[in-house]
Amino acid sequence: MRAGVPEPAPAQALIGIGEVRHRRLRPSVHAFAYPTYFLMLPLRSLREHGDTGGALRRNRRGLLAFHDADHGDGRADALAWMDELLEAEGVFAAGAARGETWLHCYPRVLGYVFKPVSFWYCHHADGGLAAIVAEVNNTFGERHCYLLAGPDVALGRELQARKVFHVSPFCDVQGRYRFRFMRTASRTVARVDHDDDDGALLQTSVSGHLQPLTAAAVRRAFFGMPLMTLGVLLRIHWHALQLWTKRVPFFRKPAPPQAFVSR
Repeated sequence: MRAGVPEPAPAQALIGIGEVRHRRLRPSVHAFAYPTYFLMLPLRSLREHGDTGGALRRNRRGLLAFHDADHGDGRADALAWMDELLEAEGVFAAGAARGETWLHCYPRVLGYVFKPVSFWYCHHADGGLAAIVAEVNNTFGERHCYLLAGPDVALGRELQARKVFHVSPFCDVQGRYRFRFMRTASRTVARVDHDDDDGALLQTSVSGHLQPLTAAAVRRAFFGMPLMTLGVLLRIHWHALQLWTKRVPFFRKPAPPQAFVSR
């Protein structure tokens, strides 16, 4: 800290209250929208300045909890994994100063979690966006990360990645994802669309209004949707049944990609 200049306040952990949307365009239109909530965690600030004051259990059981091992390669420090990944991919030089790393993810609810996708927003020391990582999980216990990095990475700009990882038996592993991320002080939107070889196929998004992660906010979220993460998995299977009754083509699961991260 320079003399007479106070250090900036650490970033505050947030909770988002909002909605998840999904729309299939063909061969049969199928759409749904559900209320949801999610965490927006400044992992570097939490490492340097402590936890969330008891509002969120970390690596312990609670109404809502965050477990590092639910992310990345499953180690006890998820931020260390992300730092190593970005260094290995050349996003950051070894030993370079880094800014905040925000993780947008579902919490564990009563010890249970299923996270279709989590988003890592990784910043330079000056606050500029260095990379976004979309961490995707499927119902077979597999995980894959799409690294979006380079000079074109910015909020509000469309970013693309080739699809290489199986998610749904009703979508073949082909085509591309189109990502668009937006965030203000009070709201965030993450949109992921899937185009296959015939054009636009799926349109999905998760959005929410952000508020400080306090004990009161945790209680409101939990009691408003007490089985939220279990509901995510149940809805996946319910809508899969509906797609099957609509005779949407079914694709067997291929072997996962050899590389854990694609760019």
